[in-house]
Amino acid sequence: KTEDENREFKAEWTENFAIIQNMNGLTTCLICKEKFTHNKKSNLERHFTRKHTTFSIKYPIGDARKKAVEELKKSQESSTSVFSNWMQSSSNINMASFVFSQEIAKRGKPYTDGEYIKNCFINASTELFGNFKNKEDIIKIIKELPLSAKTIKDRTIKMCSNITTQLIEDLKLISALSIAVDESCDINDTAQVSLFVRFISHSGPKEELLGLLPLKGQTRGEDIANAVIECMDKHHIPLDKIVSIATDGAKSMTGVRKGFVAILREKINHEILVYHCIIHQEALCAQTFPDEICKVMELVITIINSILAKALYHRQFKEFLFEMESEYADLLLHNKVRWLSRGNVLKRFAILFPDIKVFLLEKGVHYPELTDDQWLQKFYFMVDLTSHLNQLNRKLQGKGKLIFSMLEEVTTFENKLSIFAQDFERETLYHFPSLQKHCQENHSTIDKHHFKTIILNMREAFLGRFQEFKNSRTTLAFVKNPLNATITELRLSPFEIDIGNFEIQLIDLKNKEIWRSKFERLSVELETLEKKKCDLSSQHKWSALNDQEKEDMIIFTAWNSIPDSYDQLKKLAFAVLSLFGSTYICEQSFSSMNIIKSKLRNRLIDDNLESCLILKTTTYKPDILKLSKEMRAHCSH
Repeated sequence: KTEDENREFKAEWTENFAIIQNMNGLTTCLICKEKFTHNKKSNLERHFTRKHTTFSIKYPIGDARKKAVEELKKSQESSTSVFSNWMQSSSNINMASFVFSQEIAKRGKPYTDGEYIKNCFINASTELFGNFKNKEDIIKIIKELPLSAKTIKDRTIKMCSNITTQLIEDLKLISALSIAVDESCDINDTAQVSLFVRFISHSGPKEELLGLLPLKGQTRGEDIANAVIECMDKHHIPLDKIVSIATDGAKSMTGVRKGFVAILREKINHEILVYHCIIHQEALCAQTFPDEICKVMELVITIINSILAKALYHRQFKEFLFEMESEYADLLLHNKVRWLSRGNVLKRFAILFPDIKVFLLEKGVHYPELTDDQWLQKFYFMVDLTSHLNQLNRKLQGKGKLIFSMLEEVTTFENKLSIFAQDFERETLYHFPSLQKHCQENHSTIDKHHFKTIILNMREAFLGRFQEFKNSRTTLAFVKNPLNATITELRLSPFEIDIGNFEIQLIDLKNKEIWRSKFERLSVELETLEKKKCDLSSQHKWSALNDQEKEDMIIFTAWNSIPDSYDQLKKLAFAVLSLFGSTYICEQSFSSMNIIKSKLRNRLIDDNLESCLILKTTTYKPDILKLSKEMRAHCSH
């Protein structure tokens, strides 16, 4: 009886009673598939003799019974294998569905594209796998892919939630972060606040969309502040981790008492750095042209609109340019919202100017300004100066821009404006090739004092702005070259630095050759990167320029290799690396928002819009394997 009570499975029971132990450890009858919770020999024997008498008589104990049991075992293993394969296939189908959903979201495409992609896949597979023996099996699996609009939507929400969880986990580990906040309206005139966070994770600098926050009523500073604070609280992110805020400088953001920044300052228990987007400030400086110069731009826009507004005129003009073998096939429309639009429009108009004059004469349209030398001088002056402004604007744009490098570009341009003014004083016009060419061809006499005054006024506008950046210049430069830093010049209060330890660590760093050489090598790496950028910029290879290694990542790698005994130095370096210098990334997110929520998708609700936008902008990768395991596969119907 003691032996019968033994709970261990005995190998001989398989041959005697056609019993096995399955993958889950349960004793199972091979004949009727019944499972037993206890391994009692008496219970198993009673089951076999009472329920499988026929089998017992047909296959007596010995070779006959052994052979019959082996056949039953093979059948059981085959069935288990089929089930495992089905489970694996279901998991693969689920993962494939997530991959498709991710690609659709990253490209800002509608959920309904899932079925369209599936149909393309099926039709292409018919030809692609035509010679495969298992062609039908392949197509069958493709047809089972769940890619309905509802499925794509659900997958997108799950991946967004997974990415947000990863982001929050990283934010829990850091001591400092910066936020960039901007507001714009979607296609339905719903005000949307774009909230980005920048911080230094274990893998490097990150800029991530924390939330797209809809404002249903007013867009006052307190409304924006309430939305941002609610988002931070929802994700359990302490406001005291914020060291810097970047905004577009609107009144609702910067109001002294009820502005977004003022309200947030009251909630944060330490000093914070506040930056008015450096690109917006540059754009404001570029608007200092006097009225007579602005009227030149107005006439250019009038002429362009007169040609492009009428369909017949527009077709004839393009045909005319083709016959004249012009460099460009059409004119550009001006868009005040786009930073580079004015310069690009003027440059294209200048290149096509001779053809435009001929076309207008053929149509009997006369603009006396087009033959007036003074007007043409102002026009070509604008062409050249806006070209210089566009070059600066392009250098300030982009993700992951180091705030100190952006300040260097602005300071450099301020000095360039002095050179431009001297260019007119000397009457050399080296930096104004379009104006120079016009004057040489027409023997024109320029009013050098007038143009010099315009440039100096613009320089004064530049010098009067960017003060918040210039006041922190030494602190911002620390990440590139800590060897030149002195503690009295550094602004440490926003970063909660232990000043005593910081001072000792800085002296130690400066006097250790191994660390001095590290930052000397860093300077060489940054110099090499800058040379590549200059070469690509001079060749107007803007896409290749964006593909270059990011400056902030090179600096992070250098600082991350410093031992943690220099923790206060690293804390300051990582905090400075996390600063936003512009709201470029917010503006870019609004462009993506307008692609996602277009006229054809204007019923997209706010939560789904946010999910799509997070997937489109994130650098995190959703854990598709984990997500697919959490779900049951539902094959397409």
